[in-house]
Amino acid sequence: MKRMLRVAALCLTTHLLPVSAIHAQDYPSKPVRVVIPWPAGGSNDIVGRVVSQKLSESLGQQFVIDNRAGASGVVGADLAAKSPGDGYTLMVHSVTHLGNATMYKKLPYDTLKDFVPVALLCQQPGGLIVHPSLPVKSAMEFIALAKASPGQILYSSSGNGSAPHLSMAQLIALTGINIVHIPYKGGPPAVTAIVAGETQAMTATLATVLPLIKGGRLRLLAMTSAQRLKLMPEVPTLAESGVPGYEMSPWIAVFAPAGTPKQIVDKLNGEIAKALRLSDVQQNLAGQALEAIIATPEEFASRVKADYEKYAKLIRMAGARIE
Repeated sequence: MKRMLRVAALCLTTHLLPVSAIHAQDYPSKPVRVVIPWPAGGSNDIVGRVVSQKLSESLGQQFVIDNRAGASGVVGADLAAKSPGDGYTLMVHSVTHLGNATMYKKLPYDTLKDFVPVALLCQQPGGLIVHPSLPVKSAMEFIALAKASPGQILYSSSGNGSAPHLSMAQLIALTGINIVHIPYKGGPPAVTAIVAGETQAMTATLATVLPLIKGGRLRLLAMTSAQRLKLMPEVPTLAESGVPGYEMSPWIAVFAPAGTPKQIVDKLNGEIAKALRLSDVQQNLAGQALEAIIATPEEFASRVKADYEKYAKLIRMAGARIE
Protein backbone atom coordinates (compact mmCIF):
# COMPACT_ATOMS: atom_id res chain seq x y z
CA MET A 1 0.00 0.00 0.00
CA LYS A 2 2.79 2.42 0.94
CA ARG A 3 4.60 1.60 -2.30
CA MET A 4 1.45 2.33 -4.30
CA LEU A 5 1.10 5.68 -2.54
CA ARG A 6 4.73 6.57 -3.33
CA VAL A 7 4.23 5.69 -7.00
CA ALA A 8 1.02 7.71 -7.09
CA ALA A 9 2.76 10.69 -5.50
CA LEU A 10 5.60 10.46 -8.01
CA CYS A 11 3.18 10.34 -10.92
CA LEU A 12 1.28 13.32 -9.54
CA THR A 13 4.49 15.31 -9.11
CA THR A 14 5.53 14.48 -12.68
CA HIS A 15 2.17 15.61 -14.02
CA LEU A 16 2.47 18.89 -12.13
CA LEU A 17 5.86 19.67 -13.69
CA PRO A 18 5.84 21.70 -16.93
CA VAL A 19 6.62 19.57 -19.98
CA SER A 20 9.65 21.78 -20.71
CA ALA A 21 11.05 21.10 -17.25
CA ILE A 22 10.69 17.34 -17.75
CA HIS A 23 12.46 17.59 -21.11
CA ALA A 24 15.21 19.72 -19.58
CA GLN A 25 15.90 17.04 -16.95
CA ASP A 26 16.57 14.48 -19.69
CA TYR A 27 18.28 16.90 -22.07
CA PRO A 28 20.11 16.02 -24.21
CA SER A 29 18.80 12.57 -25.05
CA LYS A 30 20.20 12.58 -28.60
CA PRO A 31 22.96 14.36 -30.58
CA VAL A 32 22.80 18.16 -30.82
CA ARG A 33 23.53 19.98 -34.09
CA VAL A 34 25.72 23.08 -33.73
CA VAL A 35 25.36 25.29 -36.80
CA ILE A 36 28.35 27.54 -37.46
CA PRO A 37 27.56 30.01 -40.28
CA TRP A 38 31.26 30.40 -41.17
CA PRO A 39 33.88 28.22 -42.87
CA ALA A 40 36.00 25.76 -40.93
CA GLY A 41 39.23 27.13 -39.49
CA GLY A 42 38.05 30.61 -38.53
CA SER A 43 37.60 31.98 -35.00
CA ASN A 44 33.90 31.03 -34.83
CA ASP A 45 34.71 27.48 -35.90
CA ILE A 46 37.65 27.12 -33.53
CA VAL A 47 35.84 28.24 -30.38
CA GLY A 48 32.67 26.41 -31.43
CA ARG A 49 34.54 23.13 -31.74
CA VAL A 50 36.45 23.57 -28.48
CA VAL A 51 33.31 24.23 -26.44
CA SER A 52 31.19 21.63 -28.27
CA GLN A 53 33.73 18.95 -27.43
CA LYS A 54 33.51 19.86 -23.75
CA LEU A 55 29.71 19.79 -23.88
CA SER A 56 29.83 16.33 -25.47
CA GLU A 57 32.00 15.13 -22.62
CA SER A 58 29.96 16.70 -19.81
CA LEU A 59 26.46 15.95 -21.14
CA GLY A 60 27.08 12.53 -22.66
CA GLN A 61 25.76 13.31 -26.15
CA GLN A 62 27.57 14.42 -29.29
CA PHE A 63 27.43 18.12 -30.16
CA VAL A 64 27.99 17.86 -33.91
CA ILE A 65 29.43 20.81 -35.85
CA ASP A 66 27.60 21.78 -39.05
CA ASN A 67 29.44 24.51 -41.00
CA ARG A 68 26.96 26.42 -43.19
CA ALA A 69 28.92 29.39 -44.52
CA GLY A 70 27.59 32.06 -46.85
CA ALA A 71 26.39 35.66 -47.03
CA SER A 72 28.23 36.84 -43.88
CA GLY A 73 26.51 34.21 -41.78
CA VAL A 74 22.98 34.64 -43.15
CA VAL A 75 22.80 31.17 -44.72
CA GLY A 76 23.56 29.35 -41.47
CA ALA A 77 21.47 31.71 -39.36
CA ASP A 78 18.45 31.09 -41.61
CA LEU A 79 18.88 27.33 -41.15
CA ALA A 80 19.04 27.73 -37.36
CA ALA A 81 16.08 30.12 -37.25
CA LYS A 82 13.87 27.63 -39.09
CA SER A 83 14.86 24.69 -36.87
CA PRO A 84 12.66 23.47 -33.99
CA GLY A 85 13.14 25.27 -30.69
CA ASP A 86 13.83 22.07 -28.77
CA GLY A 87 17.50 22.48 -27.83
CA TYR A 88 18.75 20.12 -30.50
CA THR A 89 19.87 22.88 -32.86
CA LEU A 90 22.25 25.58 -31.64
CA MET A 91 24.13 28.29 -33.51
CA VAL A 92 27.61 29.69 -32.87
CA HIS A 93 27.79 33.13 -34.46
CA SER A 94 29.70 36.38 -34.11
CA VAL A 95 28.40 39.91 -33.51
CA THR A 96 28.10 40.12 -37.32
CA HIS A 97 24.75 38.40 -36.71
CA LEU A 98 23.45 41.67 -35.26
CA GLY A 99 25.05 43.88 -37.89
CA ASN A 100 23.43 41.90 -40.70
CA ALA A 101 20.02 43.16 -39.57
CA THR A 102 21.01 46.66 -40.72
CA MET A 103 23.44 45.70 -43.47
CA TYR A 104 20.88 43.74 -45.48
CA LYS A 105 17.75 45.33 -46.90
CA LYS A 106 15.83 42.16 -46.05
CA LEU A 107 16.66 38.99 -44.13
CA PRO A 108 14.74 35.69 -44.20
CA TYR A 109 14.44 35.81 -40.40
CA ASP A 110 14.07 38.32 -37.56
CA THR A 111 17.42 38.73 -35.83
CA LEU A 112 15.94 39.48 -32.41
CA LYS A 113 12.67 37.55 -32.40
CA ASP A 114 13.77 34.29 -34.05
CA PHE A 115 16.70 33.54 -31.71
CA VAL A 116 17.26 33.06 -27.99
CA PRO A 117 20.61 34.22 -26.55
CA VAL A 118 22.16 31.23 -24.76
CA ALA A 119 25.71 32.16 -23.79
CA LEU A 120 28.64 34.35 -24.69
CA LEU A 121 31.78 32.39 -25.52
CA CYS A 122 34.59 34.84 -26.10
CA GLN A 123 35.53 38.25 -27.34
CA GLN A 124 37.74 38.84 -30.35
CA PRO A 125 40.14 41.60 -29.28
CA GLY A 126 41.07 43.94 -32.09
CA GLY A 127 43.81 46.46 -32.52
CA LEU A 128 44.63 49.61 -34.45
CA ILE A 129 47.52 48.55 -36.68
CA VAL A 130 49.59 50.41 -39.25
CA HIS A 131 52.19 49.60 -41.86
CA PRO A 132 55.71 50.18 -40.43
CA SER A 133 56.35 52.85 -43.09
CA LEU A 134 53.77 55.12 -41.45
CA PRO A 135 55.74 57.45 -39.12
CA VAL A 136 53.59 56.90 -36.02
CA LYS A 137 54.13 54.85 -32.87
CA SER A 138 50.99 55.64 -30.88
CA ALA A 139 47.29 56.12 -31.49
CA MET A 140 47.52 59.87 -30.84
CA GLU A 141 50.36 60.22 -33.34
CA PHE A 142 48.21 58.36 -35.89
CA ILE A 143 45.24 60.66 -35.24
CA ALA A 144 47.46 63.75 -35.48
CA LEU A 145 48.93 62.57 -38.80
CA ALA A 146 45.46 61.80 -40.17
CA LYS A 147 44.23 65.27 -39.23
CA ALA A 148 47.31 66.88 -40.81
CA SER A 149 46.81 64.99 -44.08
CA PRO A 150 43.04 64.51 -44.62
CA GLY A 151 42.10 61.89 -47.20
CA GLN A 152 45.68 60.69 -47.61
CA ILE A 153 45.69 57.60 -45.37
CA LEU A 154 44.00 54.47 -46.74
CA TYR A 155 42.58 51.84 -44.41
CA SER A 156 41.58 48.32 -45.35
CA SER A 157 38.76 46.18 -44.00
CA SER A 158 37.30 42.75 -44.64
CA GLY A 159 34.25 44.31 -46.28
CA ASN A 160 31.49 46.86 -45.85
CA GLY A 161 29.86 46.45 -42.45
CA SER A 162 32.51 44.04 -41.18
CA ALA A 163 33.85 44.40 -37.64
CA PRO A 164 37.13 45.96 -38.88
CA HIS A 165 35.14 48.48 -40.95
CA LEU A 166 32.85 49.44 -38.08
CA SER A 167 35.72 49.59 -35.59
CA MET A 168 37.45 52.20 -37.73
CA ALA A 169 34.16 53.98 -38.42
CA GLN A 170 33.74 54.47 -34.67
CA LEU A 171 37.28 55.87 -34.39
CA ILE A 172 36.56 58.27 -37.25
CA ALA A 173 33.31 59.39 -35.60
CA LEU A 174 34.96 60.04 -32.22
CA THR A 175 38.05 61.84 -33.54
CA GLY A 176 36.86 63.57 -36.71
CA ILE A 177 39.74 62.22 -38.82
CA ASN A 178 39.34 61.85 -42.59
CA ILE A 179 40.81 58.59 -43.89
CA VAL A 180 39.74 56.53 -46.92
CA HIS A 181 38.06 53.11 -46.64
CA ILE A 182 39.23 50.35 -49.00
CA PRO A 183 37.00 47.27 -48.53
CA TYR A 184 38.29 43.81 -49.46
CA LYS A 185 36.52 40.47 -49.82
CA GLY A 186 37.46 39.02 -46.46
CA GLY A 187 40.09 39.33 -43.75
CA PRO A 188 43.07 37.65 -45.48
CA PRO A 189 43.11 39.96 -48.53
CA ALA A 190 42.63 43.00 -46.28
CA VAL A 191 45.62 41.97 -44.19
CA THR A 192 47.64 41.17 -47.33
CA ALA A 193 46.94 44.68 -48.58
CA ILE A 194 48.27 46.43 -45.50
CA VAL A 195 51.33 44.17 -45.32
CA ALA A 196 52.07 45.02 -48.96
CA GLY A 197 51.66 48.73 -48.26
CA GLU A 198 48.60 49.13 -50.50
CA THR A 199 46.85 50.51 -47.42
CA GLN A 200 48.45 52.05 -44.37
CA ALA A 201 46.07 51.28 -41.50
CA MET A 202 43.44 48.84 -40.26
CA THR A 203 41.53 47.86 -37.16
CA ALA A 204 42.01 44.11 -37.29
CA THR A 205 41.00 41.15 -35.18
CA LEU A 206 44.24 40.48 -33.37
CA ALA A 207 44.16 36.74 -34.04
CA THR A 208 44.56 37.41 -37.77
CA VAL A 209 47.63 39.67 -37.46
CA LEU A 210 49.46 38.61 -34.29
CA PRO A 211 52.30 36.73 -36.10
CA LEU A 212 52.79 39.73 -38.41
CA ILE A 213 52.99 42.09 -35.44
CA LYS A 214 55.51 39.85 -33.67
CA GLY A 215 57.50 39.61 -36.90
CA GLY A 216 57.67 43.39 -37.28
CA ARG A 217 55.69 43.48 -40.52
CA LEU A 218 52.87 45.42 -38.88
CA ARG A 219 52.82 47.84 -35.94
CA LEU A 220 50.19 47.62 -33.20
CA LEU A 221 49.30 51.03 -31.75
CA ALA A 222 46.36 50.34 -29.42
CA MET A 223 43.64 47.86 -28.54
CA THR A 224 40.04 48.46 -29.58
CA SER A 225 38.62 46.57 -26.59
CA ALA A 226 37.59 48.05 -23.24
CA GLN A 227 40.45 46.34 -21.41
CA ARG A 228 44.04 45.57 -22.26
CA LEU A 229 44.72 42.14 -23.68
CA LYS A 230 46.19 39.67 -21.17
CA LEU A 231 48.44 38.38 -23.94
CA MET A 232 49.93 41.88 -24.51
CA PRO A 233 49.32 43.90 -21.32
CA GLU A 234 51.78 46.60 -22.35
CA VAL A 235 49.57 47.76 -25.24
CA PRO A 236 47.08 50.48 -24.17
CA THR A 237 43.46 50.66 -25.29
CA LEU A 238 42.25 53.43 -27.59
CA ALA A 239 40.24 54.85 -24.69
CA GLU A 240 43.42 55.04 -22.62
CA SER A 241 45.26 56.54 -25.60
CA GLY A 242 43.13 59.67 -25.73
CA VAL A 243 39.88 58.54 -27.38
CA PRO A 244 37.45 58.51 -24.43
CA GLY A 245 34.33 56.44 -24.97
CA TYR A 246 35.91 54.21 -27.60
CA GLU A 247 35.13 50.50 -27.19
CA MET A 248 34.72 47.81 -29.79
CA SER A 249 34.77 44.21 -28.61
CA PRO A 250 33.33 41.83 -31.22
CA TRP A 251 32.17 38.58 -29.64
CA ILE A 252 31.29 35.00 -30.52
CA ALA A 253 28.31 33.41 -28.82
CA VAL A 254 25.72 30.63 -28.78
CA PHE A 255 22.12 31.18 -29.86
CA ALA A 256 19.14 28.82 -30.07
CA PRO A 257 15.97 29.00 -32.17
CA ALA A 258 13.06 30.91 -30.64
CA GLY A 259 10.88 28.77 -28.42
CA THR A 260 13.74 26.82 -26.87
CA PRO A 261 12.68 26.16 -23.23
CA LYS A 262 14.34 28.39 -20.64
CA GLN A 263 15.29 25.34 -18.57
CA ILE A 264 17.34 24.00 -21.49
CA VAL A 265 18.88 27.42 -22.14
CA ASP A 266 19.87 27.70 -18.48
CA LYS A 267 21.31 24.18 -18.47
CA LEU A 268 23.39 24.89 -21.58
CA ASN A 269 24.55 28.21 -20.18
CA GLY A 270 25.76 26.55 -16.99
CA GLU A 271 27.63 23.81 -18.84
CA ILE A 272 29.23 26.32 -21.23
CA ALA A 273 30.37 28.43 -18.25
CA LYS A 274 32.01 25.34 -16.74
CA ALA A 275 33.79 24.64 -20.03
CA LEU A 276 35.04 28.22 -20.36
CA ARG A 277 36.54 28.07 -16.85
CA LEU A 278 38.70 25.06 -17.74
CA SER A 279 42.40 25.93 -17.97
CA ASP A 280 42.95 23.98 -21.19
CA VAL A 281 40.05 25.79 -22.87
CA GLN A 282 41.36 29.18 -21.77
CA GLN A 283 44.85 28.31 -22.99
CA ASN A 284 43.46 27.12 -26.31
CA LEU A 285 41.55 30.37 -26.80
CA ALA A 286 44.49 32.51 -25.68
CA GLY A 287 46.61 30.87 -28.38
CA GLN A 288 44.11 32.29 -30.89
CA ALA A 289 44.14 35.73 -29.18
CA LEU A 290 40.60 35.10 -27.94
CA GLU A 291 39.38 35.74 -24.40
CA ALA A 292 36.57 33.79 -22.72
CA ILE A 293 33.48 35.68 -21.53
CA ILE A 294 31.06 34.18 -19.00
CA ALA A 295 27.58 35.69 -18.76
CA THR A 296 24.09 34.54 -17.79
CA PRO A 297 21.42 34.32 -20.51
CA GLU A 298 19.89 37.52 -19.11
CA GLU A 299 23.21 39.38 -19.20
CA PHE A 300 23.83 38.17 -22.74
CA ALA A 301 20.32 39.23 -23.82
CA SER A 302 21.02 42.75 -22.50
CA ARG A 303 24.31 42.79 -24.42
CA VAL A 304 22.50 41.71 -27.60
CA LYS A 305 20.02 44.56 -27.31
CA ALA A 306 22.71 47.19 -26.64
CA ASP A 307 25.04 45.95 -29.38
CA TYR A 308 22.18 45.65 -31.89
CA GLU A 309 21.51 49.37 -31.50
CA LYS A 310 25.21 50.25 -31.43
CA TYR A 311 26.03 48.40 -34.64
CA ALA A 312 22.92 49.72 -36.40
CA LYS A 313 24.04 53.28 -35.62
CA LEU A 314 27.59 52.64 -36.84
CA ILE A 315 26.44 50.96 -40.05
CA ARG A 316 24.06 53.81 -40.89
CA MET A 317 26.79 56.33 -40.14
CA ALA A 318 29.27 54.47 -42.36
CA GLY A 319 26.70 54.19 -45.15
CA ALA A 320 27.33 50.45 -45.50
CA ARG A 321 24.65 48.39 -47.23
CA ILE A 322 24.19 45.00 -48.90
CA GLU A 323 21.21 44.70 -51.21
